[in-house]
Amino acid sequence: MDPVVVPIDGVLDLHTFAPGELDRLLQDYIGACLESKIYDLRIIHGKGSGMMRSRVRTWLEKDRRVHGFEDAPADAGGWGATLVTLKRT
Repeated sequence: MDPVVVPIDGVLDLHTFAPGELDRLLQDYIGACLESKIYDLRIIHGKGSGMMRSRVRTWLEKDRRVHGFEDAPADAGGWGATLVTLKRT
């Protein structure tokens, strides 16, 4: 299988990824955003059962590069997306 190319633009849509890819994907994407000086992210995890949202937020709580996160406003996905602010280094 060919690797998936994810644009580094501050918006990460998780709909096309398997839950098992989440940890590595978030690790790499946040690192790439920091390298590109992108500090405000929107992670789209969908509404569904809330399982992916919970996994994303648990992961974000543990990452020292994350300053904070919150639900996106309704026009940006509501509780189907999480806005993340990264620490500026």
